[in-house]
Amino acid sequence: MTLFWWVLTAGLMLFGLVGSIVPFIPGSVIIFAAAVINYLALGQAHSVGIATLVALGVLMVLALGVDLVSGSIGAKWFGASRWGALGGIVGAVVGMFFGLPGVFIGPVVGALLGELLGGRGILPAGRSSWGTLLGTAAGMIGKVGIAFVMVVWFAIAALV
Repeated sequence: MTLFWWVLTAGLMLFGLVGSIVPFIPGSVIIFAAAVINYLALGQAHSVGIATLVALGVLMVLALGVDLVSGSIGAKWFGASRWGALGGIVGAVVGMFFGLPGVFIGPVVGALLGELLGGRGILPAGRSSWGTLLGTAAGMIGKVGIAFVMVVWFAIAALV
């Protein structure tokens, strides 16, 4: 039965890594859930400790935060107003419903519309949108990196 729990854990963690790229699959949440399931099924003697679970929980929250605000931070870096930053966040949420292209296009369109609604011209709005695209891409890379760190951390903690 122990083998079953380890295979399930590994499968969920691989699925979580894929989910850190694919929209609508909360990769870091799945990785954390896999670690918790492993801990509950096998106990601390045959799994990871509470400290590892707490660390994975913190990393999960960090990954969710990065996913939510990365486009907005990129927009602000390129001079977006509050309207543009807010539009980037709204666009990110709406874009998630349109798959992988929506993850990139949603925040860009949201920032552009936010800037235009806020009274800025097309060039500053375009600059903010470019920042949103770069921020969203950096956020996705960061989210994948955090998910990878979570899996490696779990694996090392489980082996020690």
